[in-house]
Amino acid sequence: METISDKPFDPTDPYVRTAQTFPVLTEEQIERAKLLAQEEFLAKGTILFERGQRSVDFFIVLKGNIEIYEHRQNGVNVFTVHNEYQFTGEVDLFNNRQILVGGRMGEDGQVLRFNRQQFRKLMIAEPDIGEVVVRAIILRRVGLISHQQGSVALITTKESADTLRIERFLRRNGYPLEVLNYDAACQEKAFLDNVDLKPEHLPAVYIHLGEKLLHNPSNFELAECLGLVETLPPNHVYDVAIVGGGPAGLSAAVYAASEALDVVLIETEAPGGQAGTSSKIENYLGFPTGISGQALAGRAQIQAQKFGATIALPFSVSGIDCQTHPFTLTLDNQAKIQTRAVVIASGARYRTLDFHHAFDNAGVYYAATAMEGSVCQSEPVIVVGGGNSAGQAAVFLSRHASHVHILVRSQDLKASMSDYLVGRIKAADRITLHTQTEITALKGDKHLEEVTWYNSSTGTTETHAIRHIFLMIGAVPNTQWLQDCLTLDEKGFVCTGPQLIERQAWRLQRQPTIFETSVPGIFAAGDVRSGSVKRVASAVGEGAIIISQVHQFLSEQNGRDLSNQQLPIH
Repeated sequence: METISDKPFDPTDPYVRTAQTFPVLTEEQIERAKLLAQEEFLAKGTILFERGQRSVDFFIVLKGNIEIYEHRQNGVNVFTVHNEYQFTGEVDLFNNRQILVGGRMGEDGQVLRFNRQQFRKLMIAEPDIGEVVVRAIILRRVGLISHQQGSVALITTKESADTLRIERFLRRNGYPLEVLNYDAACQEKAFLDNVDLKPEHLPAVYIHLGEKLLHNPSNFELAECLGLVETLPPNHVYDVAIVGGGPAGLSAAVYAASEALDVVLIETEAPGGQAGTSSKIENYLGFPTGISGQALAGRAQIQAQKFGATIALPFSVSGIDCQTHPFTLTLDNQAKIQTRAVVIASGARYRTLDFHHAFDNAGVYYAATAMEGSVCQSEPVIVVGGGNSAGQAAVFLSRHASHVHILVRSQDLKASMSDYLVGRIKAADRITLHTQTEITALKGDKHLEEVTWYNSSTGTTETHAIRHIFLMIGAVPNTQWLQDCLTLDEKGFVCTGPQLIERQAWRLQRQPTIFETSVPGIFAAGDVRSGSVKRVASAVGEGAIIISQVHQFLSEQNGRDLSNQQLPIH
């Protein structure tokens, strides 16, 4: 196995961890794998798969080798070679997206070829092989991202709101990306010589294969061009559709798919929800050193796809017909999804300031990841909010910003933030807590330049030249798409279980299950549910428990024709 990289040695680089990233299967494992695949003799140069193809096969090398390559402006770059008893593939083996790289025979040889059905059977029937393969393909995608292999180029000017949107979308979806400043790119990148690119076209995304240039694409346009959008079969009826890809939705998808339900998860931007933007979650069970929200979400996504779940993005659900069965979900592109059961896991979003909208992604942010951290390097920042997300953001940003100001309306953080975070904030030299304080004005042209805040305990007003604010206050449920379908509480969260009895919103003789909404067969989990504990672990638990209730509902309907039957609604 060989890797080609111009980067200096980095012990965290997956390509250095050859035993895990490019493992060699044992002879005994090979013999078991042969029972599920076809052996083929292939000549040198035979193309096994190309970038842009979908549902490509999985190969194990028996003799010879397979070269993995990418297309660049100067031709084909071979950056990995799989030798005997090694195998091809990375995370797109578990979905139907367009793959990022190509593969060809480096010399005459013999391989085992698995189609997707055979590959899934191998992963389930041979768990020891499955463990080796899953670990390797996760590390390989990390390697592609780290080395910008199979990547696209984002060409931009500094401090563009759309640049941040595009970069966030690609990075959160684990797509390899190279960010280039326009002036430097025009001087250094030969591939720009053949395209008509002017500053007013920025930001732009350049795709090496096919030499496509997208001018400030929407997330959906970008996803469609890069093959991230999976085709959903028309007139297909799923067992369960999950709306939202946060911890609750991903957990429900894992358990539903692992229990042989036909499941589709619909996500607006990227798996993980609000938790996916957390720089580090330190109180999640089983991760004593902590784990980033994106890493946790990425693993859960692969886990769900391994069992056969379909993850459809970037789609928003704009409406639901809950008066007939199967239920019908309408997506923002007017596509329809039919499903026997629905899990609402659409979560909640942070509240906004009434006067800030001109500065979204141009000084006002709702996440604190490495991407946002690089934007505010060596500058002062403000974090608004007193919950764990705000605390994690402040601690993380203190490693990048010159100083972090935390603004809260309350008198202290004890009631709203975990003790370990409160302690870190108190001990940090570059973090200042401002209690009983709120922002009253923002100023700037195209980007935020100045912030004014008021302290109610002292009656003083201060104005500071601060260009970056991180808003992590309150929670607004993402339930506007439900219209009048379900019973909601006074704040717009979905009522479930015993709450329905209290509100006289349940019409069946049996009692509603804990997470069942006012319409039987529609369930709610996580932050969107009224009365839920707003924690990652509790959302994961709710998503897992819900699937047993989905099974119960589907069993009740088994053998009954519910087509066009009116269901009880609130």
